[in-house]
Amino acid sequence: MSLKGAIDNLDFILLNIGYAEHVADWNYQGINSPFVRIHFVVKGKAVILHHKESIELRENHLYLTPSYTQHSYSCDQEFHVFYIHLYENLQHYSSIFDLYKFPVEIEADPLIAQLIQRLYFINPNRELTKYDPSSYESSKELIKNISLNYENHPAIKLESQSIINILLSRFLDHATVKTDIHDNRIHRVITYIHERIEHSISIEELANLANLTKDHLIRLFKKQMGCTPAKYINQKKIEKAQLLILVEDMSLKNIAYKLGFDNISYFIRLFKQLTGETPSTYRKKQ
Repeated sequence: MSLKGAIDNLDFILLNIGYAEHVADWNYQGINSPFVRIHFVVKGKAVILHHKESIELRENHLYLTPSYTQHSYSCDQEFHVFYIHLYENLQHYSSIFDLYKFPVEIEADPLIAQLIQRLYFINPNRELTKYDPSSYESSKELIKNISLNYENHPAIKLESQSIINILLSRFLDHATVKTDIHDNRIHRVITYIHERIEHSISIEELANLANLTKDHLIRLFKKQMGCTPAKYINQKKIEKAQLLILVEDMSLKNIAYKLGFDNISYFIRLFKQLTGETPSTYRKKQ
């Protein structure tokens, strides 16, 4: 899984784009979403809290919140902003956000401002009717917005994708590499995990795949990825569970089974550990 391969396979789907004028009413806590958010501040100030880091939003700046980043919004004054919500279609590839550490803030230039307005103009009916994430991140809204992409004229789809890639490229220009996997054995293991994320995956089968002992695999994986294979698998399974809760009409028990969890209690504990809330609470918020 080279960094070049990650760039070549980028596939972001536009969910929402809109322009909002807030007056001390952009205050939402504990958001943990499967979707990427970009904000372009036109006027005023607000704050985004990423984990424990407080970022003050400034005029004429862009702000990036990667998928599955727990965050909150706070605003106590007038605040005008363009918002863009994206879904990263991975198709068994690692997320670009797993490979790069992106900056939260970059300064916008006149071209970027024009491109955001153009993206807004060519994608009507993508604005939010409610600004509460628990209202707009619902299964119905998600399916509707994804279908709008497929209904667009091919020229609009291509132009929209190009603009999205340009916006992300500006952040990527200031990003730093988290990890670049040069070892083909770890590459095979990562690919296998993504392809079989809906199955039970043991460390033994990963070790056999890589022709390594379990201990050697764990050490090598941690050196390359910064975490153990088990932690990586669990993180990706819970991220998949968050998405399934939104897009599938399935019981939480069946979602757990679908992702290879035999123990429902363990699935619930792990989900809460990684997202801060239980699956049932997460579903109710949606």
